[in-house]
Amino acid sequence: MAAVAVVTHALAGCGVYSTSSGRVDESLARVAVEYLENRTAEADLGIEVAEGIIEALEEDNTLKVVERDAASAVIEGAVTGYRLQRMAVSAELQVQEYQVQMVVQLTLRLKSTGEAIFTDRRFTGTGNYFLDDPEGSSEQTAREDAIEEIVRDVLAEVVEDW
Repeated sequence: MAAVAVVTHALAGCGVYSTSSGRVDESLARVAVEYLENRTAEADLGIEVAEGIIEALEEDNTLKVVERDAASAVIEGAVTGYRLQRMAVSAELQVQEYQVQMVVQLTLRLKSTGEAIFTDRRFTGTGNYFLDDPEGSSEQTAREDAIEEIVRDVLAEVVEDW
């Protein structure tokens, strides 16, 4: 597994909300987020998703993101899928819209006991873009939208009341 990710990376449009009641189980108070294994052909995807998770946790401020050595819990896993799907085709059979579909599989484990809070939990995200879009959507913006959706779901899962 790659080194622990502690440097945040700003993802465009990464709006985050808190689902926390303010009560934190001490066993989860300090969390490390490892760079995710990338099982796709898309470069840097594991890093981008991990950095998005770190940024969301830091903005939420319920848990403290720390190095693995100082952590009480660790989030680790892999980006297991990346697919570009045609969504709309013109009458002339020209593709007009694509959708990025991304799948991430994560485990949250307590360091002290090895107990898994959740194991191999699957998170999915999607983002669409149009060819010749005057607003400038692209595969990259759709990829960022998919990551943002995954990050929101991970944040909700990790900081919910135990």
